[in-house]
Amino acid sequence: MDSLLLGGSVFEVARPRLAGFRRRRSSALRVAAQAGEPDLSVKVNGLEMPNPFVIGSGPPGTNYTVMKRAFDEGWGAVIAKTVSLDAAKVINVTPRYARLRAAGSNGSAKGPIIGWENIELISDRPFETMLNDFKRLKEEFPDRILIASIMEEYNKAAWQELIERVEETGVDAFEINFSCPHGMPERKMGAAVGQDCDLLEEICGWINEKATIPVWAKMTPNITDITQPARVALKSGCEGVAAINTIMSVMGINLDTLRPEPCVEGYSTPGGYSARAVHPIALGKVMQIARMMKEEFNDGQSLSGIGGVETGNDAAEFLLLGANTVQVCTGVMMHGYPLVKKLCEELKDFMRKHNFSSIEDFRGASLPYFTTHTDLVKRQQEAIKQRKAIRKGLQSDKDWTGDGFVKESESMVSN
Repeated sequence: MDSLLLGGSVFEVARPRLAGFRRRRSSALRVAAQAGEPDLSVKVNGLEMPNPFVIGSGPPGTNYTVMKRAFDEGWGAVIAKTVSLDAAKVINVTPRYARLRAAGSNGSAKGPIIGWENIELISDRPFETMLNDFKRLKEEFPDRILIASIMEEYNKAAWQELIERVEETGVDAFEINFSCPHGMPERKMGAAVGQDCDLLEEICGWINEKATIPVWAKMTPNITDITQPARVALKSGCEGVAAINTIMSVMGINLDTLRPEPCVEGYSTPGGYSARAVHPIALGKVMQIARMMKEEFNDGQSLSGIGGVETGNDAAEFLLLGANTVQVCTGVMMHGYPLVKKLCEELKDFMRKHNFSSIEDFRGASLPYFTTHTDLVKRQQEAIKQRKAIRKGLQSDKDWTGDGFVKESESMVSN
């Protein structure tokens, strides 16, 4: 939920990193699950996590202190707030958030928060400082997964320098921010890349020519067909995609002041929308990507679901659609880092209900049940025909049998 305010040919280069990813096996993963206890551990692009819950890029991953807190609380992985080479050009404003509440109950004017808009930019901390944070975290948590979110201007040398310097810190993977809805699109950054497949293909070529650790491309929902950029990213060498980033929005207008929210010195700018209200949209986008991946790619690529996750059941929905991991950002901002414990317990409850012992037991299980409207009509017509046939009972005297005589009689009773 961050962006940046800053003032082709495709390279098809084979890289050996699939065979050379760092695989640090967590001590927690070495311990066998208790008898009958669901196992939440996942392995994604060679990276092992104790559970599928990942801190999404944004304020919850903005510095060493908060990322350490996330690991201490038990999050499966952490994606840091997006960094670029020159943080000096990043200047945030306050206030930079606005919330949408549902109608309150029992006459209350304030119901639960269902929507959250931000106009926040990417990390404003010096690049070297963030690099030091990455190094320190990997020294203290060598078996935990730390993912760097990165974004740069349209410049091959800058992109590749960024990749090289961040990778030297020991991070386990990259998430490429091709999806922030606000910032400076004229500099070909964020969603401006994710919405232009030619540009995306070129920049993915630069990235995958240099990177030696897994690369996830983060997709924008602000596009007609999200499968198009997802397909381009995967064909250009990315090991995974993440979806969705925030949705371009205007939270609302203050009807007393007639000014938009969030209001900064009387003015505002469109921003990114997140929280519970975007969950159904995110599920739809993830479903589309998952179907495309299943049809066109092998099982080596991964999918990370993002959008409105506040409960274990929310996460289960993403996993049932085929996601390997589930990211949470706004949910942490509203409920705190201990939220992961609740998410894990609720996901385990879901798994116990259905006798699932691992995430892979049910990952993608709901995907085959999506079809076209034409097929729905055909299926319903056939079902109606079968129900009518059952209600009609026996068609001829020759159909009576001795063994099923009572049931056959009842099949032709009308009341």
